[in-house]
Amino acid sequence: MITIRTATESDLPAMLVIYNDIIVNTTAVWDYEPHTLEMRKQWFATKQEQGFPVFVAVDNHKIVGFASIGTFRTWVGYRFTVENSVYVDRFCRGKGTGKLLLQKTIDAAKELNLHSIIAGIDADNEISIELHKKLGFKEAAHLKEVGYKFDRWLDLKLLELILK
Repeated sequence: MITIRTATESDLPAMLVIYNDIIVNTTAVWDYEPHTLEMRKQWFATKQEQGFPVFVAVDNHKIVGFASIGTFRTWVGYRFTVENSVYVDRFCRGKGTGKLLLQKTIDAAKELNLHSIIAGIDADNEISIELHKKLGFKEAAHLKEVGYKFDRWLDLKLLELILK
């Protein structure tokens, strides 16, 4: 059974393995080089400083995914809008983990009295797009060839959820 809980610093090594696999093997993150544990620690510290939650999905005492919300854009006028991120271990996809994590971030955003959540998703990632749509996100933009990875141009879809 998969449970969702607030992440702790001791979860970072397991989260790093998931994140680096995604960097190296997918277009879910448009970075080229794996991150270091120090980079993940800085990322986590920034989330904590900014008051944004990070959640992990745990299955049989093993971290199988993580999610967070964070700054969408840095100008003060955007302070009620966040961007979400959801990452699931390659061996655990398709089991509902992403849905549980995404729902938890939506609930957290509501508790923080935020107004909207933006998801930036590779336009070819139909599974992630459909997951977001199932939880109420609507496509707001399709940006052509704004990213480059694996020797090809990538389109980005922006999906938006207005919180009630």
